[in-house]
Amino acid sequence: MRAFLRNYGIYMAWLVALVATAGSLYLSEVLHYEPCRLCWFQRIFMYPQVLLLGVAAYRQDRHIIPYSLLLSIVGGAISVYHYAEQKIPALSRLLPCKVGVPCNVDYLGSGWLGFITIPFMALIAAILIVLFLLAARQQPAEEELED
Repeated sequence: MRAFLRNYGIYMAWLVALVATAGSLYLSEVLHYEPCRLCWFQRIFMYPQVLLLGVAAYRQDRHIIPYSLLLSIVGGAISVYHYAEQKIPALSRLLPCKVGVPCNVDYLGSGWLGFITIPFMALIAAILIVLFLLAARQQPAEEELED
């Protein structure tokens, strides 16, 4: 499994970014959920990764990893704050969204299973990308390529 992730971690991270981007576009363009300000910031850090990781996976170029890690970590941090704002009402009064949809609105009601919200799914995507990229950081050894 370690060899698989080392060889295909960038490809797996690209798939996660692709699914996350497609999911956010589905929610906004098909279901007509208007993104709040924090959702837009999360998208800013996710959308470019579809192109960056796609090209890197195609070229088998590991030089993109530090840059994509930074994008995922910052986007994930925004997701943590956004999720906390939805679950802790006092945070939404601290820095309220003043334009458009309030950031504490949960389009999924109280979330799937009571805790899975859109920012939570964005956080899981960011974490998965980070984990896949960390696994892909090292070049595979010659003997692992033969397996």
